[in-house]
Amino acid sequence: MTQPFRLPQFYMPYPARLNPHLDEARAHSTRWAREMGMLEGSGVWEQSDLEAHDYGLLCAYTHPDCDGPALSLITDWYVWVFFFDDHFLEMFKRGLDRSGGRAHLDRLPLFMPADPDTPVPDPRNPVEAGLADLWARTVPAMSAHWRRRFALATEHLLNESLWELSNIGEGRIANPVEYIEMRRKVGGAPWSAGLVEYATAEVPHRVAGSRPLRVLMETFSDGVHLRNDLFSYQREVEEEGELSNGVLVLENFFGCPTQQAAEIVNDVLTSRLHQFEHTALTEIPALALEAGLAPDELAAVAAYARGLQDWQSGGHEWHLRSSRYMNQGAVAARTDPLRGPTGPGASAADVRALLAAAGAQRLRNHTHVPFQRVGPSRIPELPMPFALTLSPHLHGARGRLRDWVEDMGVFAEGVWDEDKLRAYDLPLCAAGIHPAGTSEALDLASAWLAWGTYGDDYYPLVFGHRRDLAAARLTTARLSACMPLDGGTAPPPANAMERGLADLWARTTARMGPGDRRTLRRAIDDMTESWVWELANQLLHRVPDPVDYLEMRRATFGADFTMSLCRLGHGPAVPPEVYRSGPVRSLENAAVDYACLVNDIFSYQKEVEFEGEIHNAVLVVQNFFGCDYPDALRVVQDLAARRMEQFQHVVAHELPALCEDLGLGAETREALDGYVADLRNWMAGILNWHREVDRYKDAWLSRRAHRFLPGAPPAPPAVPPSTATSAGARDPFGRPVGPQFLTAR
Repeated sequence: MTQPFRLPQFYMPYPARLNPHLDEARAHSTRWAREMGMLEGSGVWEQSDLEAHDYGLLCAYTHPDCDGPALSLITDWYVWVFFFDDHFLEMFKRGLDRSGGRAHLDRLPLFMPADPDTPVPDPRNPVEAGLADLWARTVPAMSAHWRRRFALATEHLLNESLWELSNIGEGRIANPVEYIEMRRKVGGAPWSAGLVEYATAEVPHRVAGSRPLRVLMETFSDGVHLRNDLFSYQREVEEEGELSNGVLVLENFFGCPTQQAAEIVNDVLTSRLHQFEHTALTEIPALALEAGLAPDELAAVAAYARGLQDWQSGGHEWHLRSSRYMNQGAVAARTDPLRGPTGPGASAADVRALLAAAGAQRLRNHTHVPFQRVGPSRIPELPMPFALTLSPHLHGARGRLRDWVEDMGVFAEGVWDEDKLRAYDLPLCAAGIHPAGTSEALDLASAWLAWGTYGDDYYPLVFGHRRDLAAARLTTARLSACMPLDGGTAPPPANAMERGLADLWARTTARMGPGDRRTLRRAIDDMTESWVWELANQLLHRVPDPVDYLEMRRATFGADFTMSLCRLGHGPAVPPEVYRSGPVRSLENAAVDYACLVNDIFSYQKEVEFEGEIHNAVLVVQNFFGCDYPDALRVVQDLAARRMEQFQHVVAHELPALCEDLGLGAETREALDGYVADLRNWMAGILNWHREVDRYKDAWLSRRAHRFLPGAPPAPPAVPPSTATSAGARDPFGRPVGPQFLTAR
């Protein structure tokens, strides 16, 4: 069969290693699969299928250092998960049997009890039999913390298969952001990361949830999944009718040929591997220092990171060899970046081009020239299907916010003055977000918006100008102390930010229980810590990876914080498991991403020209694709529109299915509808605010000339598009890219 595209040159600088216990694992997994009923008679696999897929080889490549029994157990897990995938396809996906798939998935968590001594039901099929056996053999060696994390990853892997099934039933192709998020769960790489811990070393619980460890796992996941999408496109899309494939997603999003979409997927894959390396080499050492990790804990983290790296290189080698995938001629013509071209036909492989492309992409993240003239910002048409309503208390709130800001000492610090406060008009934003709130509620919302916006301005001006990351970290820790969980008194404030936060915390949490306070403080901590992340990137002069940027943008925007406040308004009527569900998180992320992308579109001139900022989606797209402002703007505009479409899709299709699956009553459904209405008001209010305020308008920006670096030289003239040319590779828009292009930018 003719391949639909030529496999791209992959960035893989780490040579794969093979575990010496391969034959033992192969033999064991074959016996085990037969004992569990997965082979002849299962209606899914014959022994020839298992041998052709060769999961023993996969695990021997991806876990090269563990002993024979551990390799056999891990191989059994992979036999089980691939059997689950093919079994779900045959039993439920092909017939679009969502109710049967739901019932099948609902039983599987029963076979993963937190306490290994808890009895499990009698298995009804090979999937249940395999899971019961594997869980009992695996969890005794691991801590309770690991069990909870691994069980959750397994449940996500299983449950999100319904998302794939729903998309097939609707003929719907996901947008790129949605796809990356859901692929991590459906594809199972977080689950694989749990088995890497089993094979290497368990990550210390106190840092397992930290950003650096999370990014290691997520970049590992994205690398594994995007590589799999390239190799499995022919089988999934052309033979199975699958819609959950990254190449297909980008074909649809960009409207480009399959070959070009494959090259873009490979570029994203390379970027995610670069992000993995950046995190491992810069953020993990900082985490070890800040958390005071003991030598054995640091060694465990290092072993885990090495294990994830081994998985990447080993998984790539297996994809080159497994009959499950599109890989004709790939082994013979592959390039080893350390030893050069190998195999028959190797003379045609250009290792220099491979390394030059990877190096250029890595270098491009650090070569942006700040303070370029780009304005005024171009504002495209942005979808807003929801009506705007403003609070009748808006006028009075403006004066009361001005008094509160002065009382907190903001004007005395030199970052804001009354002209800026008027230009920002934050009560207008609050009035659109909370149109039906009381006057007191509008004042509180306006003050929270002012505090968050002030902090977002304060960090780069005060700490970025001084390049003082240590002071920023200390300030962030002190801010957290301003939010006592026990309802007690905060420490004496040292500045306006601390004074404002202590005041808002006391007013907001007076009637909250401990659980709600913890949730709210964690959300605010995430926001303030993300400001430190921005500073660290700024000091490294590093334009972020696109995926990392979009995910961190939610934190820098204060998304979880505002969502927490919205949720509190609906009380206990909506159970926590509903808020934790995939559809609700998808709904929230779509709303937040829409708002963040709107902000980046409006603030492009403010941030890029006047502030020398690098954290802007339009700039990130420009940097990643090597394209100009108008083309990058079109990509961001389209992505904002797709996120709005996804929000509406979740409301129309996924939330009703969730209510049905969970058997939610009328009161809970009404409260959930109210939460959806809050999110609609939130998006409508934010878009209206951006359109109306002076904060992002060229006339006000030019008058204030508020560059954050005093004495900055005049902005250089914009580079004419005609100078940005070179021969060679081309971007998604058909223009040449390469070193000469980068220099011109």
